[in-house]
Amino acid sequence: MTVLEETWIVFHRQMRLSLRNPMWSILMLSQPLMYLFLFGPLLKPITAQISQGATTNAYQVFIPGLIVQLGMFGAMFVGFGLIAEYRAGVIEADRVTPASRMALMAGRVLRDVVVLVVQSVLLLVVSIPMGLRAPWGGVLLSLVIVALLGATFASLSYSVALITKSEDALAPLLNGIAMPLLLLSGILLPMQIGPTWLQRLSDISPLKHVVTGVRALFRGDISSSASLWGLFWVVLLTAVGLAVGARTFKKESA
Repeated sequence: MTVLEETWIVFHRQMRLSLRNPMWSILMLSQPLMYLFLFGPLLKPITAQISQGATTNAYQVFIPGLIVQLGMFGAMFVGFGLIAEYRAGVIEADRVTPASRMALMAGRVLRDVVVLVVQSVLLLVVSIPMGLRAPWGGVLLSLVIVALLGATFASLSYSVALITKSEDALAPLLNGIAMPLLLLSGILLPMQIGPTWLQRLSDISPLKHVVTGVRALFRGDISSSASLWGLFWVVLLTAVGLAVGARTFKKESA
């Protein structure tokens, strides 16, 4: 079989497991929904200020950050499932098959990407009655970015899980990485409204540029420098994440 066929087999099996136990996917969607209902309305009186006059729609500022957050955190913790599979002997059983090591990772990552895109679509649908208005083209491109971002973090999460092989080591490591990424990416509020030193510090984070790019897409500025810069960073991050993930799967299976 080709790598694509093997990837499809792994994806099909992983997708069936997710559908049998959808609680994890529901829990990951619940946090953005709580932000949407409990935090989003607070932004309406100050939308013009935080967007610096770019829009008067609070959800054009807030929802892009939420779907990026979903792409990040929805994929960042998938490594815990891989550790459970490792302890159950599933990974060892996979290794004795002639399946490509790339397919073993890619099938799992594809499952995670599909789940994230479905969650993002549901979040966008719920946001429409709340007042979200955005061009379809920008929304579709944003979903592509979320899918690539999910592939990046899922690949890296699987890599770290294979290396640590322990929830006790994986949990503090991921939490220690997640908090700075959340605070410096401008997910909840644009970093442009912060002090100069904080803006300069956030410029180091590629995710800040991704969030800014997705916000530009939601405004319809598809060809703007912010959109293109965000797309560049997410493609670069995806390439690095997949390369690291594939290398780790091959190395750990050697």
